[in-house]
Amino acid sequence: MNLNFSAIKKEEILTILPLLTVINSTTPEDILKERVLRMIECPNYECVGVYHDNKLIGISGLWYSVRHYSGMSVEPDHVVLDESYRGKNIGKQFFSWIYEYTKSKGCEAIELNTYTGNRKSHKFYYNEGFEIYGFHFVKVYDKNNPFLNNNNR
Repeated sequence: MNLNFSAIKKEEILTILPLLTVINSTTPEDILKERVLRMIECPNYECVGVYHDNKLIGISGLWYSVRHYSGMSVEPDHVVLDESYRGKNIGKQFFSWIYEYTKSKGCEAIELNTYTGNRKSHKFYYNEGFEIYGFHFVKVYDKNNPFLNNNNR
């Protein structure tokens, strides 16, 4: 299979929306679009993708930070692979690329969150050597925020 892994250019960031809606079906697309456009302007964020014959089939946001306990770290976020490409070892290849890519940028650690109900992702991350170190808590100020109704939790 002809796969390519690369950073997604700023001007092409909206190409991630179809995949992003797979894991975030509760937030209206216009709000997702607005947020993605704001995210790409953050200096500590970039989005990377998996391409099969120039078709975007997988994405992961990468948030960079320096943490007192681990040094320079990266947090993969909104990781999704097109359903028709799952079970073909592409996720493992994508993460291998992410590890090398972020190490080359000086990262010393990788951390991530996954929804409690997404058991397939838990198995994947365990197999990748991730360990649970804590809980991720969220307090949403706007009680009408669609995030509160997300079925993935």
